[in-house]
Amino acid sequence: MLSIQALSKRYGATPVFHDVTLALAGGEFVALLGESGVGKSTLLNCIAGLDRADAGQVRIAGTDLATLDEDACARLRRQHLGFVFQAFHVLPHLTVAENVSLPLRLLGRHDEARVQALLHDVGLGGLGARLPAQLSGGQLQRVAIARAVVHAPGLILADEPTGNLDPETAERVLAVLRTQVREAGAACLLVTHSAAAAARADRVWRLTASGIVAAT
Repeated sequence: MLSIQALSKRYGATPVFHDVTLALAGGEFVALLGESGVGKSTLLNCIAGLDRADAGQVRIAGTDLATLDEDACARLRRQHLGFVFQAFHVLPHLTVAENVSLPLRLLGRHDEARVQALLHDVGLGGLGARLPAQLSGGQLQRVAIARAVVHAPGLILADEPTGNLDPETAERVLAVLRTQVREAGAACLLVTHSAAAAARADRVWRLTASGIVAAT
């Protein structure tokens, strides 16, 4: 589902990450550990085509992102990708339920039962009519997680999805991600600095200045 080959990114003369190679198949849950500032979020943005790497290749569902223009890349994300943003990126004028259902609406689908089921699974049952301004940071993070998986994408990229959550709620949302991997056959790449969150993954790697290495 995801193949990354020798991916590198610089900002001016400053390297962000270098020579990152990684592959995920459907049904795999992989965690990528790294301290703040090591380039984890930038790496996810490059994988999703939201930023461009300086070298290397990213393939999603067999498609090389370098061959796509912006519109085609957006269509690929819409169809195959679920992204849990660290900064949430919920739309303030839409209700919680409308935010979660947005990927379905963009695909011309409607499944209110799935939206409500996911809200329940992440601990937001009964809050679908609220606006984002009425939620806490932890609740907004859970909205972002439900939105990322509602359309059953083949690839889930999760940027510190438990960073704003208490341990009990973090376990609950990690279970939602695991369910998508196990039951829907999705591939999930979780980037985090939390060893507890990474422990839920099938494989754990660490992002370093020289690439990805197996975590010890």
